[in-house]
Amino acid sequence: MFHPRRTLRALLLPLAAGLALTALPAQTAQAASTLTNGGFETDGSGAATPGGWSESGDTGASFVESGGHGGSYRLSHWASTAYKAETWQYLSGLTNGNYKLTAWVRSGGGQKSAYIALKNCGGAEQRTDLPVSASGWIRIVVPVKVTGNQCTISINSDANAGNWINVDDLTFTSGTSGTPIKGADISSLAKSEAKDGVYRNSSGTAGDALAVLKSSGMNYARLKVWVNPADDYNNKARVLATAKRVKAQGMKLLVDFHYSDFWADPGRQDKPAAWAGHSYSQLRTDVYNHTYDVLNALKAQGTTADMVQVGNEINGGMLWNEGSTSNWTQLAGLLNSGYDAVKAVNSSTTVALHLAEGGDLSGTRWWFDSARSNGVKFDAIGLSYYGYWHGTLADFQTTLDDAASRYGKPVYVAETAYPFRLDSEDAHENIIDTGAELVSGYPASVAGQTRWMNDVASIVEAVPNGRGLGIFYWEATWTAVGGNGWDPTDASSGNGWENQALFGYDDRALSSMSWFRHR
Repeated sequence: MFHPRRTLRALLLPLAAGLALTALPAQTAQAASTLTNGGFETDGSGAATPGGWSESGDTGASFVESGGHGGSYRLSHWASTAYKAETWQYLSGLTNGNYKLTAWVRSGGGQKSAYIALKNCGGAEQRTDLPVSASGWIRIVVPVKVTGNQCTISINSDANAGNWINVDDLTFTSGTSGTPIKGADISSLAKSEAKDGVYRNSSGTAGDALAVLKSSGMNYARLKVWVNPADDYNNKARVLATAKRVKAQGMKLLVDFHYSDFWADPGRQDKPAAWAGHSYSQLRTDVYNHTYDVLNALKAQGTTADMVQVGNEINGGMLWNEGSTSNWTQLAGLLNSGYDAVKAVNSSTTVALHLAEGGDLSGTRWWFDSARSNGVKFDAIGLSYYGYWHGTLADFQTTLDDAASRYGKPVYVAETAYPFRLDSEDAHENIIDTGAELVSGYPASVAGQTRWMNDVASIVEAVPNGRGLGIFYWEATWTAVGGNGWDPTDASSGNGWENQALFGYDDRALSSMSWFRHR
């Protein structure tokens, strides 16, 4: 990626003012072996305590009202003054094993905390925050391992006046969730280091950025490759060198082919200079040979790619004009040349196709329907999703879930990011540098960046049938270092993304790296 530039209930039951959230008893008369009234339909609107559930804290702030996700009613937390509320249900007689709670949620944001937890289940409490989504419902999952034949489902708010959440359609079933990919693009790292870029751990000790990221939970690195870039970085030789470091850290490797000498994205898919004037037939050969050459060299040095992207953000195709989406037959030929080259090197390497605009359901359907009808081969779907450009979290979940189901393929976030501050460290204007550009409920702070990543990760984790693979953060190591700007043809160009890296302006690892450990 590169770019230059509730309706709220009016009347409530009186609040039980001053009550703190109480510890749950080991057992309760309402204990059940299966979840009761998960859709909050039993009592109708106005029920102070939904059937099958119990309440603690400011109980008047927890109530049932109309406007459900699947049925007519939902659980809501809201009050005109600050409140703490917990709505919970105790389950007993469970067979020990792995379970997951699924829930549809909305939140206006602003709370000190708002989450669903599974606790008293025999191990550590498992918690998932409610993403900020005022308009659209979002499905989340909370997994837990039950070892004591019991578990408590707990919906919590520690909120300021006027803050609200909606929860509906809860299910508690056997199963697991989680995502295998906790990754980041580190394509900028080699050049940054060559230009005296420094990376420090959270204590301030300088060291290997990859080691710092690995110790924080990162397990997969993404590297872009250009054909013959002007600055001699992000080419075959540099990818080979960095791949050795990636594999030495025990991480997996994704190679992102741009098939260009420069940034390739929805607005620009320039052919490499060396391929200029080539016929379509020759371009197919070029794609095959280039892909095979890079990947075979990686294999030969013991750093075989685990995943490959044939093209980068190819909404409009690649290798324009021959590979434009205005000529799907030719685009399909180019994409399949890349696929065939990947499989010729290593048949178990996953081949992904990558689009931008992760909240665009119709656009994503059109593209992959066209790809499928033209015989394009692929193993996985990657979507870029930047919340300040690509629609709401609910839009994103709808698109991601649809892609996984419609095409029967695993899906992942190929790129996402969020700012931890708005000001620039260098002279170059940041891509996101005003409060008006931010996603509502997610401030430009380390806490906001952390919340964004955890909430996006929750959406990927909740993709049905285990088809959510995970996330690659973009671009974790692209800090403000002189000479390592956005334009490989201009050494004086600056970086518009340093406020969205995972290292701060003091070069220290940000605590937002904690998102890597999201299940």
